[in-house]
Amino acid sequence: MSSSIATILERTVAGRRLDAGDALRLLEEAPLAELAGAADAVTRRFHPEPWRTYNIDRNINYTNVCASGCRFCAFSCSPGDPAGYVLERETLFEKIQETIALGGNQILLQGGMHPDLPLEWYEDLLRAIRDAFPEINIHGFSPTEIHHLGQLSGKSVREILQRLREAGLGSLPGGGAEILVDRVRQEVSPRKASADQWLDVCRQWHILGGRGSATMMFGHVESLPERIEHLDRLRQLQDETGGFTAFIPWTFQPEHTGLANLPKVGAFGYLRMLALARLFLDNIPNLQASWVTQGLRVGQLALRFGANDMGSLMIEENVVAAAGTTFRATEAQLRHTIQQAGYSPRRRNVFYEILE
Repeated sequence: MSSSIATILERTVAGRRLDAGDALRLLEEAPLAELAGAADAVTRRFHPEPWRTYNIDRNINYTNVCASGCRFCAFSCSPGDPAGYVLERETLFEKIQETIALGGNQILLQGGMHPDLPLEWYEDLLRAIRDAFPEINIHGFSPTEIHHLGQLSGKSVREILQRLREAGLGSLPGGGAEILVDRVRQEVSPRKASADQWLDVCRQWHILGGRGSATMMFGHVESLPERIEHLDRLRQLQDETGGFTAFIPWTFQPEHTGLANLPKVGAFGYLRMLALARLFLDNIPNLQASWVTQGLRVGQLALRFGANDMGSLMIEENVVAAAGTTFRATEAQLRHTIQQAGYSPRRRNVFYEILE
């Protein structure tokens, strides 16, 4: 390992902020073992406690109708497609009840850019869920869905978020970020919110006092410098607002998508990117392992490559599964995986408060 790479890692572990140039150098050149060691050291500085966390929730896709037409998506249907659906309220409530029965305290409520569902429909849905299940946190509606609602309604993002929060929205998921570089977005999802628009939805939510996660889907048409630019934009917004509770990177799953010719990023590439993210995002406290795309064994390794959280039990997951990747686990398996990594498992909520 060259001394310059060693110096960059030593300074970063000691608390010096990693700049974009050095981050790219590490991503391109640093030996994986040394990158992992540095990321693990930073994780232990953030989280010296002897446990690692997970949560129990369910990803409920209230609709699969989406006007975006993203090339990387194998799940959605175009408006008018006979396979399109909007979940009946009774079915949705049954899913929530099942989640509670399994110990869950949250639902991840996401759909698509549906052209015919007005803002009032979302408000009514949130109120109905809050009234029927007051103990459930609604982690709902990605920034791209919020931006789409603004376009449909002609209302500002701030007003939409205020109204949804008053109706029962508890936290904001980080979906739809993909890569926060407009060159990439124009190639894979040109009808979706721009990078600035995605970030501004998060900014407005944070200003209102809300909290949420940030994500990155990588391994498609982006370059390595564009991955760093994505991380840099998240770090800048976190400096400004402090509203991101966690960062979740995952790898693009190409099967059945419009980008099916692209190779799938494996464990090596995933763990390398995860470790680099832990070193770069010095102001986001939690990094989540993506065992849903990589499997439990790689998820376990992720706990030594910068992640401090195993993510969700994911009672239901449809989007990644539609792209041909299906990993499932019980709560006992998730806890055992954390124990095998040398930690005590602890269940948490979306705000990373320990529940046991």
